Amino acid sequence: MATSYKRTEAAIASLTPEQYRVTQESGTERPGTGALLHNAEPGIYVDVVSGEPLFSSTDKYESGCGWPSFTKPVEPVNINERRDASHGMIRTEVRSTHGDSHLGHVFPDGPRDRGGLRYCINSASLRFVPRDQMVEQGYGEYLDQVKEIS
Repeated sequence: MATSYKRTEAAIASLTPEQYRVTQESGTERPGTGALLHNAEPGIYVDVVSGEPLFSSTDKYESGCGWPSFTKPVEPVNINERRDASHGMIRTEVRSTHGDSHLGHVFPDGPRDRGGLRYCINSASLRFVPRDQMVEQGYGEYLDQVKEIS
């Protein structure tokens, strides 16, 4: 059964200043500084505001861009894409569907053998749920998308 994910005033109020700047003001963390950049544990990445599932550790890879990178969303319906013409370039912004959090951008320069996309995502917009806590936190239905790291 699908859980209801939503943006609440309490969730917004509990954000750190950096999480607020990134998710609510479409900010960007400095490259190489995100807490989840080098996280290699198995699990799922969810929206820090709404808790909706966004990315799996199985689809995370080291792109060298300075932000956590993923080849695809765990639940495509939870990702909204928008044209972003800020900073003198045309990019595709990605936002969470239910939380309406700014997540980062998607680029067509990801690994070709895994679909060719690179979701370049701010750590500040994500909360990591380790694989062994996914069931108790309500994400058990996504266990099949998270491979054990051997």
